[in-house]
Amino acid sequence: MKRNSNVVTVGGNPVTLMGKMIKTGSHAKNFIAVGMDMKPVKLSDYQGKVRIISSMPSVDTDVCAAQSRRFNLEASKLENVQIIAISCDLPFALRRFCAAEGIDKIVTISDHKETDFGIKYGFLIEESRTLARGVIIIDQYDMVRYVEVVKEIGNEPDYDAALEYVKKLV
Repeated sequence: MKRNSNVVTVGGNPVTLMGKMIKTGSHAKNFIAVGMDMKPVKLSDYQGKVRIISSMPSVDTDVCAAQSRRFNLEASKLENVQIIAISCDLPFALRRFCAAEGIDKIVTISDHKETDFGIKYGFLIEESRTLARGVIIIDQYDMVRYVEVVKEIGNEPDYDAALEYVKKLV
């Protein structure tokens, strides 16, 4: 499997990202993940909408929880936009987390089974089999318009930059 050249660190230590990093201006690759109901969820299920993909290592960390809460809050302010939170957490953990945190306006899915998203988008961390933190914006025509890979996994993404970009698309 191909390693990509983006440098991401965990606690200052570099980790290896697998797959080919998706680039701005490229066509979005369809992927299949698992919903909290254990059914398949595809990116193409939300075709025709602007999509924000919020990638994170695990909802059981403070930063990932904050990331999910922030995008859930923003979701109600955005029309014709689907926010998809993705991690390699098991669907059961995602369901528990969303119920406990009141996360109900974003789609929360698991890449644990096939790591299809992680490999196709270049976000899979080899050492931990989790996803790198980042934000990808895909327009309604399936073009990737924005990619942020957070360099230090313990930092939050630039929400304001991502949300400003989305507002230009809708």
